[in-house]
Amino acid sequence: AKAISRLQSLPSGNLSLLCDVLVKEVSELTGYDRVMVYKFHEDEHGEVVAECCRPDLEPYLGLHYPASDIPQASRFLIMRNKVRMIYDCLAPSVQVIQDKRLDQPLSLCGSTLRAPHGCHAQYMANMGSIASLVMSVTINEEDDELDNDQQQARKLWGLVVCHHTSPRFVPFPLRYACEFLIQIFGVQVNKEVELAAQLREKHILQTQTVLCDMLLRDSPIGIVTQSPNVMDLVKCDGAVLYYGGKLWLLGVTPTEEQIKDIAEWLLKYHRGSTGLNTDSLMEAGYPGASVLGDVVCGMAAVKITSKDFLFWFRSHTA
Repeated sequence: AKAISRLQSLPSGNLSLLCDVLVKEVSELTGYDRVMVYKFHEDEHGEVVAECCRPDLEPYLGLHYPASDIPQASRFLIMRNKVRMIYDCLAPSVQVIQDKRLDQPLSLCGSTLRAPHGCHAQYMANMGSIASLVMSVTINEEDDELDNDQQQARKLWGLVVCHHTSPRFVPFPLRYACEFLIQIFGVQVNKEVELAAQLREKHILQTQTVLCDMLLRDSPIGIVTQSPNVMDLVKCDGAVLYYGGKLWLLGVTPTEEQIKDIAEWLLKYHRGSTGLNTDSLMEAGYPGASVLGDVVCGMAAVKITSKDFLFWFRSHTA
């Protein structure tokens, strides 16, 4: 109850503080050597955003891990089983003998006693971890087309991961208490995510208003030469205004000749549209994409006039 009260009493607008408080509370409750909040990013890779661990252990805070570390099948099981405990990853597994009268193979997906997969056990051992407790953090799936009578879908925001350097068993009442605490944490995270989205939308609308005012008062070049500029409108690495045969470049962009080539390609193959938005120019069919290398991958282009464009670019690492 005290842990829940602490989470709910925290000021809004500080997700980092919320995660820091949670790992300390879970550490005090369970006694694990290391407790982490592991957040999934949009490309599904993971990052340790909060950690509470023994002083003699190597910290993992700030480390990023590829999406392949937790495959989709594992994520499905994590969503299904809110809490997963491994008492001892080195303990020998016990064979399950199935009654021959059963038509279907016995599934242990929801079993606490299920042995870890051999690869996962080795993964834990490589990290110096013998026991673990993993709890899923879910939030509401964003869906603007959802009807009022439809239930909000959930998505996996991240995990609370506990590691121990020796075998450790957490009794069911304590696991249940942790599960409830993580549910409350998920509610708070959901509020923070929604608040951040509202603030981003407000900032975008304010920036749009200022930029539109520039367009009405001045020539279009004001949106790239003054502040705020078009790069403040979209998360990007670079932006370009191609107007009246002239180019204004901001940030990381292709060369002037490459931009002119992209504009010609758009006019030839996307003449009927007002622009193009793609995560990959290569996949969009732009023939010069390979020459751009890692500098530019994604692009959003808006046609201002019949021959003038506004571009936003993202690199592979954006």
